[in-house]
Amino acid sequence: MKLLHLSDLHLGKRVNEFSMLEDQDYILREILRIADETRPDAVVIAGDIYDKPVPPAEAVGLFDMFLRELASRKLRVFVIYGNHDSPERIAFGESLFGQTGVHVSPVYGGKISPITLNDSFGPVNFWLLPYIRPSLVRQSLGTDEPMSYTEACKAAVDSMEINTDERNILVTHQFVTGALRSDSEEISVGGADSVDCDVFGAFDYVALGHLHAAQRAGADNIRYCGAPLKYSLSEMNHKKSATIIELKNKGELNIEQVPLKPLRDMREIRGSYSEITLKSNYDGTPREDYLRIVLTDEEDVPDAVGRLRAIYPNIMRLEYDNKRTRSGSNVTDAGDMSKKTPAELFGELYEKQNGAPMNSEQSELVSRLISGIWGDE
Repeated sequence: MKLLHLSDLHLGKRVNEFSMLEDQDYILREILRIADETRPDAVVIAGDIYDKPVPPAEAVGLFDMFLRELASRKLRVFVIYGNHDSPERIAFGESLFGQTGVHVSPVYGGKISPITLNDSFGPVNFWLLPYIRPSLVRQSLGTDEPMSYTEACKAAVDSMEINTDERNILVTHQFVTGALRSDSEEISVGGADSVDCDVFGAFDYVALGHLHAAQRAGADNIRYCGAPLKYSLSEMNHKKSATIIELKNKGELNIEQVPLKPLRDMREIRGSYSEITLKSNYDGTPREDYLRIVLTDEEDVPDAVGRLRAIYPNIMRLEYDNKRTRSGSNVTDAGDMSKKTPAELFGELYEKQNGAPMNSEQSELVSRLISGIWGDE
């Protein structure tokens, strides 16, 4: 069975005040072209369909077009909601959609049943686990006990009646420990929303959404496909792709990443004002790309953005890199806080304030309190 794994479409998104709708329309049609060439049996869309819980009408129309085109090709489609989506808006009409081969995850209520497809090797069970928070899982279990994101996902998986003799695919939207984030994603302080990859050990393939860079997450069969477009300047070096998964006998998995070429790329140009304006006349690079321009002039160029936009209309950011800016950027590095747990951050603050680390009893108390607080986020 061959699958096309997608996620994080973020339809309706604006990047540095530039609407991405035209770019998104273009890339969805590129994905349809790839589907025509690779002929998958099913398409999975692992959350963050829209960029906001209440998306603009144009974004809804764009997703409607995409689903309609997939359905017209007789493809089975599996859709879950992500942390940017409204669960109720995505789940609307899920029973009716299922009759057309478009399967949408209902609002999570503690019980998940698989959708089973068959190929020449036997059944393949698709499990749709949308974005969940510990508070939601606690509510479904009827417990007030503090719960981490790992414990919440484990409880959700444990409630599934998984036949491990058959092939099982999980479509979910979470941050798996050890994966690399981008600036365009929501960051949880200290990685409090991280999930251990061992939770997903019963599945033959885990189609993840949430992170925008295509990458494995602890194992080759647990993967983020990444967003189809670059959604922040921190993603300029990403290689965007569509992920094709082929399952044969249980344990046999082939993975292919098909490059996605955008309508406009996102890149950086660096040099003096005169070098950059002269360069535009002979280097042949597309002027319509989204750009971060870094000027190396020692003096500010009057109305640099306005003058450069006459050449490059889609400048997202203009910066200076010279002696003045470098001397003013010597800020003490506090470390990468996003890689530390809340308990570690609190421990460092306690030790700094008190001149000694917490004892084991204090550490245990803090861990319990933090688990309760972040479970309700």
